Amino acid sequence: MTPQPRGPGSIDGVADPAPAITWVGHSTVLLELDGVRLLTDPVLRERMLHLRRVSVSADVGALHDVDALLISHLHYDHLDVQSLRAVGRASRVVVPVGAGDMLRSRGFAHVTELDVGEDTDVNGVNVSATHAEHGGRQLLGMRVPALGYLVSGSLRIWFAGDTDLFDGMSRVAPDLDVALLPVAGWGPRLPKGHLNPERAAQALTLLRPRIAVPIHWGTYRRLGLASGEELLREPAERFARLAAEVAPEVEVRILPVGGRLELTGVHEGVST
Repeated sequence: MTPQPRGPGSIDGVADPAPAITWVGHSTVLLELDGVRLLTDPVLRERMLHLRRVSVSADVGALHDVDALLISHLHYDHLDVQSLRAVGRASRVVVPVGAGDMLRSRGFAHVTELDVGEDTDVNGVNVSATHAEHGGRQLLGMRVPALGYLVSGSLRIWFAGDTDLFDGMSRVAPDLDVALLPVAGWGPRLPKGHLNPERAAQALTLLRPRIAVPIHWGTYRRLGLASGEELLREPAERFARLAAEVAPEVEVRILPVGGRLELTGVHEGVST
């Protein structure tokens, strides 16, 4: 069944028990699971350095009421302090080990640092840090790793962050319900440490999720590059075509920015 997407303005905090994901754009995803709301890599601005947002704008006001923010790594299109402040400095922030002091110095008091294999509880939902093949970033003389996050409750959802294929990917999230996989970027080339549509489809043969949702595409574009809708959608659509060939048992759902996918009945093979 084709999901019935709602616009960004409808990302609200109503008491809806249905597990769901809403793609806010780029790597920003709102996860609603067991009454808990988690927001990944909030990047919400219209312009960042040489990038401009070419999709619909994010409704920041609808994203204040979240239980935790999950930051995968410190690259500026994943950790944007201005976007974090717009969501709210009172929010709990989960970050890779080594990044905590930097955020505390900017006014975020509730910071949890995780290394690969470590986990934390967010109001009854488990958040576990997983490996990401993306390299790290130097911060105050320390290399801060890149992470993915496995979110486990009544469903198991893996947010890959930025990653390439890596040894052990097949063991990162057994019995996985949903994989949120990056499939592109913001320019014509993807450097090492990223998944393109071909490698993301190959990742499905290792992860074997019930549902895969492509992210990290069609939201930001480098200044001066063409940004027509067909061009922006092409990586996600190519991923879906390749996935159908190599992992036909996986249901690929391409969401528009602001689109919400309810996950009721995923274990029974039904999503709405």
